[in-house]
Amino acid sequence: MTQFRPCIDLHQGQVKQIVGGTLDDQGAKTNFVSQYDAAHYASLYRQHNLTGGHVIALGPGNQEQALQALQTWPGGLQFGGGVNDTNAEQFLEAGASHLIVTSWLFENDQFSWSRLEKIRAITGAERLVLDLSCRRTEQGWKIATNRWQTVTELEVNQQTLQELSEHCAEFLIHAADVEGLQGGIDEDLVVLLGEHCSIPVTYAGGARSLDDLQRVHDLSEGRVDLTIGSALDIFGGSGVSLQQCIDWNHGVAKL
Repeated sequence: MTQFRPCIDLHQGQVKQIVGGTLDDQGAKTNFVSQYDAAHYASLYRQHNLTGGHVIALGPGNQEQALQALQTWPGGLQFGGGVNDTNAEQFLEAGASHLIVTSWLFENDQFSWSRLEKIRAITGAERLVLDLSCRRTEQGWKIATNRWQTVTELEVNQQTLQELSEHCAEFLIHAADVEGLQGGIDEDLVVLLGEHCSIPVTYAGGARSLDDLQRVHDLSEGRVDLTIGSALDIFGGSGVSLQQCIDWNHGVAKL
């Protein structure tokens, strides 16, 4: 069954919800800036036993907040954002259940199998999540790195998903073109993930209501989990409440 997965997105040292496709060195279009720190949300998720969530550092200046969140719920949250072979152990020791890696796995926009082996030697496949966040192109979906600004030539397709699934525990996939817009999920991408992912996978991007949890469940036959960000009430949204998502995970939600 599709599950709701919580998130804590960090930008410039604050918990925010941004429009993913606008993120660059100058900043980003922002939907929401929280008055609370990352530890507040980690505590909230821990209170309701919302597992499998991710803390994402979007650019520099977020390490202190990220470490606070991980230390608030040791073993309860995944971490991604600038993870590489030199800092991976630090985040694991701080309490991350898994490490999420994407941009570092590319050298000159080409996927590096040697780097994958380096990071896997540190985390083990069982604690490694590959972030295959992507943009839609004429050739299909291609992995986007560097805060979703650099579109690589590696496609998110059956072959890529099957090959990489042998080296990690999960996939995390933001549909960068619709991230933060609350305009609806990328249904075609969800179908693709449901058909070809043999390991757990979380999709993020465009979710706007509780109905989207049902939609992802139906499209993927329950094989794909969903993150809801900007539409969620705890992030200033009006589309769905955290309590509704908790109820969904417990099988008692009312659409």
